[in-house]
Amino acid sequence: MASVNRELADFLKRSRAQCAPGQAGLPPDSRVRRVPGLRREEVARLAGVSADYYARLEQGRSISPSPAVVEAIGHALGLDEAGLAHLKDLVGATTGRPPSRTPGVQRLRPGLHRLLDSLDAAVPALILGRRSAVLGANRMARALFADFDAMPAAERNYTRWLFLDQDARDLFVDWDAQARAAVENLRLDAVRASDREATQALVTELRERSDDFDRWWQQHRVHQRTHGSKRLQHPLVGELTVEYETLTLPGDSETTLFLYTAEPGSASAQALSLLASWTLTGPVTAPGHPRD
Repeated sequence: MASVNRELADFLKRSRAQCAPGQAGLPPDSRVRRVPGLRREEVARLAGVSADYYARLEQGRSISPSPAVVEAIGHALGLDEAGLAHLKDLVGATTGRPPSRTPGVQRLRPGLHRLLDSLDAAVPALILGRRSAVLGANRMARALFADFDAMPAAERNYTRWLFLDQDARDLFVDWDAQARAAVENLRLDAVRASDREATQALVTELRERSDDFDRWWQQHRVHQRTHGSKRLQHPLVGELTVEYETLTLPGDSETTLFLYTAEPGSASAQALSLLASWTLTGPVTAPGHPRD
């Protein structure tokens, strides 16, 4: 429980430091600010709680704020929807949320495998599970990103591949943005995941092996991947930009379908079409980049 208290304290402190007084709607203040962001008493005043109460919450004390107070603190800190959800998860864990059931191994039902296969002709599709584990990828996705099926089962993880595989760094033109978003999404999932020990093991490995991951993890930012774009320099079809949309599967909040498309008539759409033709005429292997 103490570790969760520290997580809550760290998130509140970092969120307060990142919230400018003007952003919070506070008038100009002539007093010198020794630290960036809001003061504790300003957050407390904006949230309608006492400064002592907020201080104890920011110290990670075992107190039980009401949902209304959590909402008020989130709004005072200028948190977005993902940040507010993360704050609620942290407070819920701190105040003794009933433990989740023991998680089993995630596997896709046959119908989902058929769904992925049915999209092979034109749409790259991935299904990610807990900790961004790659549960399924169709031929187009394996040709566009990496042949996850060929990896050892323990290494089939999107975030792990993004940080520890040089091919991933070479593939994404906007690697920094993609990698940072993956860290922030993993941070969001870390508290709510039903298998926290496995999540912590992944985080520990990535912090030890990647300075970038460790630096971004310590910033305690959160992000919910729902849609966006990725810029790639693909070794076979050149530069292209794909847009992605995510769909959380009904009845399984820990499984998400990612679909990647390109603007119709664009050079990126032509590149995807060429890649689709290639997947139908030869074996699918990880894109890779020439080492010589």
